[in-house]
Amino acid sequence: MGQIFSYIIALGASVMMPIIFTIIGMCIGMKFSKALKSGLFVGVGFVGLGVVTALLTTNFDNPLKAISDLYHLQLNVFDMGWPAAAAVAYNTAVGALIIPVCLGVNLLMLITKTTRTVNIDLWNYWHFAFIGAVAYFVTGENLAWGYFAAIICYVITLVCADLTAEKFQKYYDLNGISIPQPFCQSFMPFAIIINKVLDKIPGFSKLDIDAEGMKKKFGVIGEPLVLGVIVGMLIGWAAQLDIKKILFLGITMGAVMELIPRITSLFIEGLKPISEKTSELVKSKFNGKKVHIGMSPALVIGHPTTLVASVILIPVSLALAVFLPGNQFLPLASLAGMFYLFPMVLPFTKGNVLKTLIVGLVTLIIGLYFVTDMAPDFTLAANNVYAETHDPAARIPEGFSGGALDFASSFFGWTIYRGIKLSYLGGALLTLVAIALMLINRRAIIRSEKAAKETSM
Repeated sequence: MGQIFSYIIALGASVMMPIIFTIIGMCIGMKFSKALKSGLFVGVGFVGLGVVTALLTTNFDNPLKAISDLYHLQLNVFDMGWPAAAAVAYNTAVGALIIPVCLGVNLLMLITKTTRTVNIDLWNYWHFAFIGAVAYFVTGENLAWGYFAAIICYVITLVCADLTAEKFQKYYDLNGISIPQPFCQSFMPFAIIINKVLDKIPGFSKLDIDAEGMKKKFGVIGEPLVLGVIVGMLIGWAAQLDIKKILFLGITMGAVMELIPRITSLFIEGLKPISEKTSELVKSKFNGKKVHIGMSPALVIGHPTTLVASVILIPVSLALAVFLPGNQFLPLASLAGMFYLFPMVLPFTKGNVLKTLIVGLVTLIIGLYFVTDMAPDFTLAANNVYAETHDPAARIPEGFSGGALDFASSFFGWTIYRGIKLSYLGGALLTLVAIALMLINRRAIIRSEKAAKETSM
């Protein structure tokens, strides 16, 4: 088994994932040509991610070292962004089978009525694979612990997707959709708690700001490309480089901010036919029963409040990284994923810009410390993957540790990571939490089905 996994991993994600997705496509009834095309788009996406990530690691490691030396900063955790986290996730023994394993768990939960969500957001399964991969290396390449961490994260996320589905559907007017993406769902507890605290402040709910109006005021500055250019040039200026290098860093960072979303569209194009076919199968097999289709939060990241809050928090997160005591992480590549912090926050803040910003600020501060804490083991995982595959997305610049705001700053991810570090005690606690959530959700599902049955009589 170890030799089989080693061979699969050695293929690299750009070869391994097209094969896996082609097989999955054929298993659910797609024609071979369509399934193959979907898989190839995913493979091309991974190649693109490697190229874009290489732009960061080759061009920004020296300027960042210079900034650390000049200003005596301890920001030695290099931001690899979600491409590196995805590469680490899918280039391990855990990632090799994460999709069929999680689909099996999803089916089991549907049968036992512990979830109503059918998670067809296959690309974002890398989040589950990522925490599983980190657990795998933390425990000395113990595959059982790796899959345990991934499955616990998957179960918790599916339950949270169910519990938030009604609010999500009502706020965004998307009937039948839920969001089983753990990065987004991990901010939901903060949104609930902070929103309730703010509501107790007299008159606070009236302090709302028109998001659409603010978005228009930002104009071209609100574009990811322009933001990237500005951030890149600021890094060059802070490193005291000459004007030629400052401009080059600006264009390079702008390219990264612009290209990552475009490359993501390749994954979506590859996964869309598989998602649509899965959706058809779900509707035919669960005819008459209420089922949520789990989709990517990319559906709603264009909301005006999300865009405004993200644009404001990008420079704020850079300032926080520099001034927060004990933080060692400077977010750069991860800034492109800032928009994904808010999809599950807005249904609870009801789009209130001020409330949303406060939730975002608190979670960012906590998230920076999560990334710093996880950095040594993120680095361990990335170095092992790079040694096996030489995937450029997993290469960490010399003298740095590796980290990513994407999922490494997640409350779910960090909690599971810390639980695994406690070994069997942590595993037992995580299991109890997952079982408790499943039972709570099962009770809610049975109650809802009973009420629907009585109404139809």
